[in-house]
Amino acid sequence: MTDNDGIDFDPEPIYLDEPEEDSGADEAAVEPEEQPAGPGSGVPQDAEAATDERQWYVVHCYSGYENKVRHSIEQRIESMGMQDRIFDVVVPTEEEIEVRDGKRRTVERRVFPGYILVQMIMDEDSWYMVRNTPGVTGFVGMGNEPTPLRPEEVAQIMRRMESEAPKVKIAFKVGQRVRIIDGPFNDFVGTVGDVDMERHKVRVMVNFFGRETPVELDFLQVEKA
Repeated sequence: MTDNDGIDFDPEPIYLDEPEEDSGADEAAVEPEEQPAGPGSGVPQDAEAATDERQWYVVHCYSGYENKVRHSIEQRIESMGMQDRIFDVVVPTEEEIEVRDGKRRTVERRVFPGYILVQMIMDEDSWYMVRNTPGVTGFVGMGNEPTPLRPEEVAQIMRRMESEAPKVKIAFKVGQRVRIIDGPFNDFVGTVGDVDMERHKVRVMVNFFGRETPVELDFLQVEKA
């Protein structure tokens, strides 16, 4: 789970006549006035407007089929020549460290299962193409009107996807009975008293010499009892 930041237009170059031979008098160079975008400005108005109109929309699809739906939309963009209306399709994902049975592994999780993001210019043709892609069940919005995401919402999702530090997912919580599988207290069974997500540590209350004793352990040193 590539983004297009926009379209860069290169205006047609403007050639100025060569200056006449120096007559001996110093003349101040006069720069041509800057022309606003429009006819004759070198910036296509329709393309410039298209850049401003593109927005991100949330599309609902069958859960578990997010990548397949994304691929289908991308294929339809090519086959139906919709590159100037639909620009990007994203399945929001993030990396997560899963700790289970004393093992740590990095997995990719979908941020919003059953949803994908589509950057597009919304009109009848683009709506119809996306809406009728196999696996798509509809756009998210008020009634029958698709609602675009706000720029700050898009930025938040993208930051979450690009985060360098994966989230840690653990399979136990406070009050749960766990078994210690490594270290001096190997094979002891106790109760989780506290979980420190930042340090990846867990405090387990174990019965030691007839009294409960707190033991601080790494996530990898415990498992569900």
